[in-house]
Amino acid sequence: MTSSEAQREIERHLQADEKLLWHGVPRDGLVLRRSDAILIPFSLLWGGFAISWEIMTLRGGAPAVFTLFGIPFVLMGLYIIFGRFLVDARMRARTAYGLTDRRVIIVAGSRARSVTSLPLRNLSDVSLDESSDGTGTISLGPGHPMGRWLGRAAWPGMGAWQGAALDMIPSAQHVYRVLLEAQAGAR
Repeated sequence: MTSSEAQREIERHLQADEKLLWHGVPRDGLVLRRSDAILIPFSLLWGGFAISWEIMTLRGGAPAVFTLFGIPFVLMGLYIIFGRFLVDARMRARTAYGLTDRRVIIVAGSRARSVTSLPLRNLSDVSLDESSDGTGTISLGPGHPMGRWLGRAAWPGMGAWQGAALDMIPSAQHVYRVLLEAQAGAR
């Protein structure tokens, strides 16, 4: 999604007298996150074991139930080795962020669009995690500790563990300051 497409998407959700202060999209493409330092070795061990299991059952003439038992583990292994990167990139490519004088708006989803609206008055625990290139994530409220450990990667069902965020946005420090100023004015 381009910046202008994001702006149009966010403007569709503005109230009559609401002022758009910032709009943007997350970084696109395949990316590595800090959590991948742990997840990549884990995924290779998981996938390697599952694939080895399948090869041994097929070559060793094991009963079909053993081969069938290993298939879900191989599929999960392939997802955590490769698939999660593709799903994460696809999710970010279909996400738009907006900051108004009243709220943060997050529009996401590939098939069905979901709109998250977070009033500035109610936000707590706003924090910035910034990279050296200026790209960063602004977390909006408390998140589950496990969600932080696993990162914002595309894990099925992780949405409940991760708090809302403006994920992988450029010029994150600037957006963070604009957000804090808007939050102070909204109180």
